[in-house]
Amino acid sequence: MENPAEKPDPNPSTPKIESEDEREELGDINGDEEEEEEYEEEDDGKPRTREDAIADRIKAESLFRRMRATPVAVRVHDVIVKGNEKTKDHVIEAEVDVVRQATTLQELLKASKVANFNLQALDIFDSVKITLDSGPPELPGTTNVVIDVVESKSPITGQIGTFTKAEARSSSLEGSLKYKNIFGYGDIWDGSLAYGCDHSAEVGLGMYLPRFRGRPTPFTSRVYLSTQDWLKFSSYKERALGLSLGLIASKYHELAYNIAWRNLIDPSQMASRSIRRQLGHNLVSALKYTFKFDQRNSSLRPTRGYSFISTSQIGGLAPDSRTLRFLRQEIDLRYAVPLGFYRAALNFGIAGGITFPWGSGYKSRASCVPERFFLGGNISPVCSLGGPSALWGFKTRGLGPNEPRREVQDDESGDTYERDFVGGDVAVTAFADLSFDFPLKWFRDRGIHGHVFACAGNMAELSENKYRNFTAPKLLETFRSSVGAGIVVPTSLFRMELNYCHILKKQEHDRAKSGFFMTFSTSS
Repeated sequence: MENPAEKPDPNPSTPKIESEDEREELGDINGDEEEEEEYEEEDDGKPRTREDAIADRIKAESLFRRMRATPVAVRVHDVIVKGNEKTKDHVIEAEVDVVRQATTLQELLKASKVANFNLQALDIFDSVKITLDSGPPELPGTTNVVIDVVESKSPITGQIGTFTKAEARSSSLEGSLKYKNIFGYGDIWDGSLAYGCDHSAEVGLGMYLPRFRGRPTPFTSRVYLSTQDWLKFSSYKERALGLSLGLIASKYHELAYNIAWRNLIDPSQMASRSIRRQLGHNLVSALKYTFKFDQRNSSLRPTRGYSFISTSQIGGLAPDSRTLRFLRQEIDLRYAVPLGFYRAALNFGIAGGITFPWGSGYKSRASCVPERFFLGGNISPVCSLGGPSALWGFKTRGLGPNEPRREVQDDESGDTYERDFVGGDVAVTAFADLSFDFPLKWFRDRGIHGHVFACAGNMAELSENKYRNFTAPKLLETFRSSVGAGIVVPTSLFRMELNYCHILKKQEHDRAKSGFFMTFSTSS
């Protein structure tokens, strides 16, 4: 594109136009672009004269006055793609189909910005430029959308970073290598290796297609081999070999299918009775739907807005007798209220979840331990959007239903414990967090701020007929809670907190204590 502010004139005799006064008002289609010379050559190779430029300027100003007063009718005649040596035309056209729906020049300018964003999001182009040009002379009131792309010179990219693993409720270090656009369909192939702070590990190979067979949403698939070490907390290790398919992925909705062959083992041979009964192989075949609506201005330090997420999962979609059959539902609601001084904001949230087996005799059957809820961990509740998980001051899997182990080998270092935490079938958490800037400019410039907080949560068992003993007053009576204050240091990779936490209420065998703690969190 010659200039990001060029606009089409419905009059076919009017050439491309440019007006600096209208750049900010009409929006920049291609982002920050360098301006080119004022006088360019026409398509036929003849240089433009000063008189031509003045005439174009007069016509442009006339058009802008019309646009301020009333919508200017226009119709897209054609979408022309240039520069794609490898990428298929239909891949690009599918991402910019929004421009064909525009009926006025104002709508077309907005649609062009959306189209530019969609193409950049494919992550296979070094640059994208969109020009709106006059249509054929014989078709007045039409325009051509010219898309000029520059494909990535280096299709292989790598990255390393810290992330939050929703399954493990912990942070991990991950590295990945991507190969982009191998077959020209916008496809991205990647291999990844992850290692978590909780000794979890995962190796995966994945594929991403932006528009698979005309689908309106991307298609993803991933083969993975993972292991998670819960010996310290629950006397088992979990290993899984599986395939995950992303069927729908839009702004608010996600639908995924996962099938995995999972094995639970106990190398220590110290597991409690409930854990021992679930050791061995089983098949997980589950469909997972997620609805997410996030209007917060930041996921690491929200100061205004709200968010809601709901996750529904059904397992057992296979005829094999070893298939785990379960239902699982999680919800999480957050709200941030600005207070108007020192960038102070009050964040509060409430989350809940329930899981239960289904099928013949489901009331007396035990739910699967990996699908249960576990609370606590080295993560901030402000960042752990997705369901009940974190509580300040409580260690990973440090509260809730627990059972004595077969043997007790407690050492002075505290690396082993005499009880297994077996998780709950229902869990509820809530928190409130007041964040504020420090008066010193040095802290404000670096985003370092303070906060005071309070949180509470609890869980209980429902399966194996234990729902008969479950009551809301009993759940509230055994709620765990804590309060505290600290300093938050945001970075480009994670949110670090240095907190002093005071435990208000805990139950017997809970692993929690008052004192100073450091947490590392990424947005989830």
